[in-house]
Amino acid sequence: MEAHLTEWLNLGIRWVHMITGIAWIGASFYFVWLENNLNRSNPREGLSGDLWAIHGGGIYHLEKYKLAPPKMPENLHWFKWEAYFTWLSGVALLMVVYYLNPSLYLIKPGVELAPAAAIAIGAGSLLVGWLVYDLLCDSPLGKTPALLGLVLFVLIIGAAWGFSQVFSGRGAYIHVGALIGTIMVGNVFRIIMPAQRALVKAIEDNREPDPVLPAKGLLRSRHNNYFTLPVLFIMISNHFPSTYGSQYNWLILAGIAVLAVLIRHYFNTRHDSNKYAWTLPAGALGMVCLAFVTSPSYKASSAPIASQAPAAQEQHATVATKETVQVNKVEEVQAPAVPAQTATAAPELEKVVSVIHERCTVCHSAKPTSPMFSSAPGGVMLDTAQEIQANAARIQAQSVASQVMPLGNMTQMTQEERDLIGAWIAQGARID
Repeated sequence: MEAHLTEWLNLGIRWVHMITGIAWIGASFYFVWLENNLNRSNPREGLSGDLWAIHGGGIYHLEKYKLAPPKMPENLHWFKWEAYFTWLSGVALLMVVYYLNPSLYLIKPGVELAPAAAIAIGAGSLLVGWLVYDLLCDSPLGKTPALLGLVLFVLIIGAAWGFSQVFSGRGAYIHVGALIGTIMVGNVFRIIMPAQRALVKAIEDNREPDPVLPAKGLLRSRHNNYFTLPVLFIMISNHFPSTYGSQYNWLILAGIAVLAVLIRHYFNTRHDSNKYAWTLPAGALGMVCLAFVTSPSYKASSAPIASQAPAAQEQHATVATKETVQVNKVEEVQAPAVPAQTATAAPELEKVVSVIHERCTVCHSAKPTSPMFSSAPGGVMLDTAQEIQANAARIQAQSVASQVMPLGNMTQMTQEERDLIGAWIAQGARID
């Protein structure tokens, strides 16, 4: 029952996170679009521009004041709770999924790190990240937005690399997302909202508003706008083990973040001209390149020459296929080294089924024995040879190529066992 309740708790929080996140990001996108599309030619006195729009069967006329109207309206709509609830639900989700089971989901297999220490690193990084970001924005560097953006990018990718040294791929990615999300909500809570309150208070007191604070809020708002697409990718990345499961997952994240920022910049500037239209085909080409360099065939072609590595006999032999080349390093080899090109015959199906039953069906079964799951994650069951064959592509992606499964390698699947399964899949995953 505990696993069942945890699953529904996860679902409930994730749903709230998604709903509030859509509301927050949607508002951010809309107001940046609105700012960029204002008609600024000959505006009415006191205005910086206006805009006519049609939506949902009605025509709207929106006006933006240079600072504020002479008198505050009776009803003024504020945009803040979307950001706050997105962050709160995100932190709750981080705790439920990763911090309640740090040994399973958070800590990188093979890393000797106490669960409490791992949680402290994760939570502490969010606070440190915000403080460093805020200091940089208020420093002289903040007066050169392009250079500030470059420095922030380098620091965030540096954090991604650091996370990847101690956290699992998923854990590292989600903490980069949490770090960026904390910066974004910090901008709303600490900069944007105080600037807006000061503006309203000045009008109520019949004083001239200070233009510095709104300008500062606008800069942070634009930062949030460029952060959104990388964060959205991180939110869905756990479905794609070829990204977070790669040895170079932090570099893959850096590449996708660059492409996301380029594409966002096009949409932010297309009202002015189409001089950044090249970012769209560049983004598409970049994704194709990332798909290529993360593919098993590319990894195989860039691997060390197989004949230079020793191989163990029987099922421990290195298996060279067109999809992947994996070299087993065996400290004690009783037989002479055999080049990988002379790989042994196809492993027997019974051995593959035995390994999967021992290492995988604690979770992926009609009746999981792991206390973490009340039903098979993702509905993937591997109880029979037919089910194993039907999920061969998933097994290849997550247990052979990227090795993100079993979770936290909690069942201690060995490299030789991964090679055994990979060889069977490469030879057709036959069960007859």
